[in-house]
Amino acid sequence: MEQICVVTTVVDARAVADVLAAAAVAGRLAACAQVGGQVDSTYWWQSAVETSAEWSVQFKTAPDRVTALVDQLRANHPYEVPEILVTRVESGNPDYATWVHQHTRP
Repeated sequence: MEQICVVTTVVDARAVADVLAAAAVAGRLAACAQVGGQVDSTYWWQSAVETSAEWSVQFKTAPDRVTALVDQLRANHPYEVPEILVTRVESGNPDYATWVHQHTRP
């Protein structure tokens, strides 16, 4: 099986999620980006527990494009300390892994 990476973040507005998704795909940093529905997040921030609505974005990319994608997300993310998680996974479909690789080439 071939490896791909899933990079996940959350933002505070659907429009921001859509912009991050479109920029990553247009820039060939991700083959696909999926904006998920609203989630309620509870977390510590500035010594207090906060709860807010957020939208998740999952980016599917090739392992050699992760660093560039993370750099772009950090540069354009509206949060002071953004959650950016990278998960390396085995693709159960080698054709999909090939497709991800092909569509993340500059």
